[in-house]
Amino acid sequence: MKLTDEDKSALSDAIDRMNEGLDVFIQYYNDAEEDQPMIEFTENTVSAIKKAIDVYGKEAVTTKINAIIREVLSFLPGEK
Repeated sequence: MKLTDEDKSALSDAIDRMNEGLDVFIQYYNDAEEDQPMIEFTENTVSAIKKAIDVYGKEAVTTKINAIIREVLSFLPGEK
């Protein structure tokens, strides 16, 4: 395929941008951490949470669960 100098320059610029984009993807991949849940819920708990989300919505259930967990763990000593 024959290319003009302008075509070569455009292709070179496109390749450079593709390489920069690939470098960003590689960096994201290298910086990624494995997503591990802090706690594992039983099937019964997951089922109850799903039912609650269906009835009350995700935001309300999330707020309640966070409040309950904070209360249950409130016995822990504070930071010094």
